[in-house]
This record gives sequence, C-alpha cells and structure tokens, in this order.
Amino acid sequence: MKQFINMFVLVLILSICNNYLYAQDVYGHLREGWLQKAQQTQPPLIETVKQPVTLVNMQKDTTAFQHWKAVNHLPVDSLYKRSFKSQSGVIADFGEHLTGYFTFSLAEAGSVPDAPVRIRFTFGEVPAELTTPFDPYPGALSRGWLQDEIVTVSDIPATITIPRRVAFRYVKMELVNSNVYPDFRISNISFTATTSVKAMPDTLTASAGKMIAAIDKAGLTTLKECMQTVYEDGPKRDRRLWIGDLYLESLANMYSFRNYDLTKHCLYLIAGLSYKDGVAASNIFERPTPHPQVNPLFDYALIYNVAVKEYVQATGDKQTATDLWPLIRRQLDIPKKYIQPDGMLDYERANKEWWLFFDWRSGLDKQAALQGVVIWAYKNTYELAKMIGKQNEVSDLPALINKLSSAAHKNLYDAATGVFISGKDKQVSYASQAWMVLSGVASKAEGAKALSKLAVMDNVVYPGAPYLYHYVIEAMITCGMNKEAKTLLVDYWGGMINKGADTFWEVYDPKDDFLSPYNFFPINSYCHAWSCTPVYFIRKYPQIFQGQ
Repeated sequence: MKQFINMFVLVLILSICNNYLYAQDVYGHLREGWLQKAQQTQPPLIETVKQPVTLVNMQKDTTAFQHWKAVNHLPVDSLYKRSFKSQSGVIADFGEHLTGYFTFSLAEAGSVPDAPVRIRFTFGEVPAELTTPFDPYPGALSRGWLQDEIVTVSDIPATITIPRRVAFRYVKMELVNSNVYPDFRISNISFTATTSVKAMPDTLTASAGKMIAAIDKAGLTTLKECMQTVYEDGPKRDRRLWIGDLYLESLANMYSFRNYDLTKHCLYLIAGLSYKDGVAASNIFERPTPHPQVNPLFDYALIYNVAVKEYVQATGDKQTATDLWPLIRRQLDIPKKYIQPDGMLDYERANKEWWLFFDWRSGLDKQAALQGVVIWAYKNTYELAKMIGKQNEVSDLPALINKLSSAAHKNLYDAATGVFISGKDKQVSYASQAWMVLSGVASKAEGAKALSKLAVMDNVVYPGAPYLYHYVIEAMITCGMNKEAKTLLVDYWGGMINKGADTFWEVYDPKDDFLSPYNFFPINSYCHAWSCTPVYFIRKYPQIFQGQ
C-alpha cells in the first residue's frame, strides 16, 4: 500500500509539473519585454575585502543558542606565524555576517611540501554549525547546502579563492590526514564580501533604546546580506528569489536602503519567468540562467500583486504597474474557481491542489488565513487598479470582496469566545487572527479583542517563524495595539539578539533552539530575508517603536 501511495504521489507531481511546463504560454508575447526590463534594472554588486578579527574556540554552554558559543582565543596573527599542522581545527571569526568569496594563501615553513595538501573549510553562520557533525546527514534538503569544502593544493606557495560563494561569520580550517604533511603556514586569509547595498542608512537616535537599536542593526545586516542581484531568501540557502521574501524585503528596503531598482528588477524577473498558465512563479533561480522552479504557491501568487502596489505607492512608478498589469490581473483568477456559493473558499480542494504556505508551524489549519489573504490581495489590487486607471477591468472586485468578507465573518467568527476559528476542528491560531484583521473581516475592536485573548487561551497555535510574526505585528498595529506590537517585536527578535544573533534566522521558536522544518538544524538559514522586517516597523512607525 505504501509503495502504491508513493507511486500515486509521484505521478501526481509529474502531472502537475508537465501541466506547468507544457501549457499554452499566455504571456508568450510579453516575456521578452519583461525580461529586457529585468536585465536593465539588475543592480551591480559592491565588493568589499574583509579580514578576520580574531581566532575563537567554540565552548559548550547549555544557556547559549543551540548550546554553543564562540569565545575569543588568540589574535589572528598567531595563525600566520606558526605551522598550520599544529593549529588544524582553528576557527577564525570575521566579526560579522558576510556573503561572498573566501581566499587563503599557503607558504612554506622550513621545507618545500612534497605532496598535495588537503584542507577542509567549514563555514558557519552560527557556532553550532561548526560543532555538529554533518554526516551521516539526516536532513530533508540537499546535503550540498551545508558549507563544507575540501580544497586540494598541489603546489606551495599558492593563493586560492574557493569558487563557491558562501555566507558565514565563522570558518573552521582542518587538515585532512594531517600527520603525513610537512610543515607549511597559512600566510593570509581574506574575504570578498558582496551586496547590492551601497551604503548603510543612518543609525537610530539614542531615544530608541539599546535593544531596538540592536534589533534594527541586525535587521539591516540581514537585509543587506540578502540584497544581492535579486532579493535572495537566504544567502546560504536557498539563494533564490521567492515572492513572499521579496514582499517583506521590499517593505524594509523602502524605509532603509531605498534601492528601488532592485525591487523593480525582481518584479519584472518574476513576470518574465512566470508559469505558462499565467501563475506568478513562486520562486526563481538566477543560475545557470534565470529560470523558475515549478512549485506554485497560492498565497505567494496573490502577494505578488500587493508587492507591486506597495512599490508604486513608494515610487510613483505607474508605468511598471501598467507593464505588469496582465500578470497582476491574471492572479485574481486563481481564487475564483474555489469560491463557493456561500462566499467561502473551498479550502479542502485548494489545499489538495496547491501549496498553501503562511507559516512553517506544523499542524496549522489555514482555512481562515486563506480566506483572509484572498480578501487582502483583492483589496490591494483594486487600489492598484485605481492608481493606474484600470478599475473598470476589475469592476467585479468590490462585490467579491464584500461576499468573501461577509462569509468569513459569518462562518469563522466565534462570538462566544471572541476569536476567529479555522477548519473542521475550529482551531484557534495567531495566523487566523492576523489574516482576519489584515483583510478587514475583523473590525478594529474585534481584532484587538481576538489578538489579546490568544495569550490566555489554551491550545492556541503560535507562529513558527518570523515570516508569520511580521503579519501578526502588522495586525496589531492595524488594531491600534501599539504597545503590544512593540512588546512582541522586542520579545521575539530581541530574543534572537539575546542569543547572539547578528542576523535574523529563518526559523525561531523561543522554546526550541533546534527547531528545523528540514529535520536538521544546521541546514536552517540563519540570515533569512523574511526575518528583516523589524527594520520596516521601527523606521516606518518611530512613534511606536523608537520612543521610550
């Protein structure tokens, strides 16, 4: 039976992939123009050469994040002055998260080596990556994402740049079969860091307080590292453009670096590489040539429209929205075939036919979130249509919004408890409350009441990642819960700061440092785009987040 089920799933996946790969191309006449404009707006990368700041030891500490912390050990010069054989396993700390290319030099130490030298380099964003054995590998994603490389050097002296781009703060260097090598020295290590960010924005004033300043700094670094030639989701892994990350990064960018060409580049790139049936590509690889992954996401496709609307509001660039309008308009059709006569979306069917994301939390029922994101996207798209004079083409949206909203309130609001429920089991979650607020289904008073009650209710499903926490904080601000929004931001992102974060992580659960959607925590991304949005909140709402 298990073999039959696995075969059925494989056939279903192949069928879906074939549909997306070989369907009639609805954008065939537009792709070339979109891709040309994407190419014209691709930002140049800024390169900066960095040096390590110290050598460290990794020390076991059950109070530290993932039970390991870095402790300063020796100055970097000590590495260069002594035989490397006596220092195999040394760890250099660059003092900050960096993305780019690692270079090292080898020199003789008393005699000429008579055989190739092999050195294993392991790059880590957090200390535990350098102390946790990678093999046997138990993870659900490719082992290749882990950043360990064995480099063979045939002749010394030599200067080598590892061709693989890495993202890290710490690097461990180990000789392979070290006892057979004659003496030699590492004479220099350096790193060429890359980002499309040209300069950091002004720091916050002293009135913001130390913790908010620290959160803002780490958020800016996270965003800077993910701003390469696209808005990457994570410079270590997956190193690609996802719509969900693009939206949140572009919001943070509006209030910090203001690199609008990067946003424009990504919007056109997604359009040019969208699936042939008209759905916006959920994610895109740049290499070896730009191409989409066949992995459509219901909620991400709708978020694309909102990302365009926010870009136009920030820049006044209506021409871009007009160019992209055929794609924007087509995303509105995705939910329509799931709208039932009573105004509720057919969640069970949509959940079978699409990947519905919303959060990494296992067991989350997404019925309410799905209803909410559709209403939210429809409202934002209608606003965008009015900006560019296209409202007559989507004249059905106001009635649809009312129908969906009325149905959601009727079927999902539990007046007895004052919260919104989701699914057959009437699950109560932060995701449901957030999306009912952001969609406008909940009134301001209802939203504030619902969000306030979650902290004292049993069996509430909490967010599993910073991605959903963003929408929860946005919902709190929408409801006028300014104090609670600041407290949540400080508690959650400040919790990462207190555990040593200099960039913010893909997954963070204050109760479980080892949580991983991929069955192995070192494969997690510890500099991840969707975690950067404290920058957006702190700088957009200074009266909420920068006051004492």
